[in-house]
Parts: sequence; structure tokens; C-alpha cells
Amino acid sequence: MSGRGIGMAPLRSPANLTGALVHRLAEEIRSGRLPPGARLPTEQDLMREAGVSRTVVREAVAALRAEGLVFTRQGVGAFVSDRPGEGIFRLTPSEAEGLQQVIQVLELRLALEVEAAGLAALRRDAASLTAIQEAEAAFDTAMASGSDGAEADFALHRAIFAATANPHFLRLLEVLGRHAIPRRALGLVERSEAERRAYLEQVRREHRLVAEAIAAGDEARARDAMRGHLEAARERYRRLAAQAGAGAS
Repeated sequence: MSGRGIGMAPLRSPANLTGALVHRLAEEIRSGRLPPGARLPTEQDLMREAGVSRTVVREAVAALRAEGLVFTRQGVGAFVSDRPGEGIFRLTPSEAEGLQQVIQVLELRLALEVEAAGLAALRRDAASLTAIQEAEAAFDTAMASGSDGAEADFALHRAIFAATANPHFLRLLEVLGRHAIPRRALGLVERSEAERRAYLEQVRREHRLVAEAIAAGDEARARDAMRGHLEAARERYRRLAAQAGAGAS
């Protein structure tokens, strides 16, 4: 393809536009409708067909690149990989849904994100602080809409990684992908509205502590806040795993 559209219907889920576009394009690739070597539609075509912003398109292409499904050529565009997904580390949905797998991913994130938070506190600028604030606001909107907040949660962590001013941190987060925010394992959809909101309120408080430390330029506090956030998440999943084990015995 050379910049033509792919007959895509507009996306309808404003709380998860990037994830929806990633899923749609990945299906086009895996089905063979976008064969190896084919050029993805241009940014303008994708924006028009999917009814999304340029930011959503760019984030979706970055996620596809991290999954090994596409590669980009500077000034030319994005192309479907000849051997999509081979030879790279990435998380698949099945690897991030089981409770034990989720705990393992959180251990990996602890090693990475505590350092990222510290660097973000040292290097943040006005633009990166604005991005973090916007991500926090998006999380509030997701809560109010009844969403599980996973997409907005990922966006906040992405904004923190971007604030490190080290592009390799951001690339690693893209490799982990949105499966690193494993809401499905918590079963929030099946829980009551009160339980869902209580969980997300706690996550929001933890996010706020991280964001405030970064804004203050306090490296040690930012590290501690991020460590506390991820360790609290790990403990929540450990309790669920223990409950699941007790129920199965």
C-alpha cells in the first residue's frame, strides 16, 4: 500500500482510542490484509478514517513497532515487518493475564520504573509536567466514565518515562506495552461500582504522590512514591492469588 486508506470505520471508544487503533491495525496485519512489506496508511489517512488525533496515530504506530509488527523509515512511513514480532521481547495478553504472571511483570516494572521516577524528578521540564498533569486528568475522566482506567494509567506512566529525557526508557515501556497495566486480572468489570471506584481512587492517590514528587524535583521522594505504588499493586495481586488458591483447594 502507498498511503491509501484501509476502509476503517471510525473508532467509537474515546477512553481507549490508542489501544483500539493498535488492535485494529494489528488485526489487519495478522490477517494478511496488510501483507509483509506493505506501507501503512499515512497519518492523515488514519486520522481521517479512524476519527482520531495525530497523537493517537503516532502512539499506535509506536506500540506496533514495539511489538515488532511494523518498522519505520525516516521521512517515508511505517511498513509491515517481514516477520512480525520475531526476535524481540514483548508481552502478549496471555502472558499478562494470570495472577502469577502479573506479579512477575510488576517485579520487572519495579526495577525499571523506580529509576525512571527518580530521573524524571531530576530532569522534568514544563512540557513534561504538563503531560503528566494531562494524564492525571485523563485518569479522572476515565474513572468518571466507568472505565477501568487502564489506558489512562498507561498514559501517565508513559508521561513519566518521557520526563526522564532518555528515549530508551520510553522504548522499553513501549515494548512492555499496555499489557503492563493488567486490569483484567483484577476482574474490575465484574466487581461492583463501589469496589471499582475504591480501587481506582487508591491508584489515583498513589499516582498523585509520584506526580507531586516529580513536580517538586525531589528525586528520593519520587523513587519512594513509585516504589510504594508498584509494591502496593503487587500486594493487591498477591492477595488475589492467595484467595484464588484458597478457593481452589
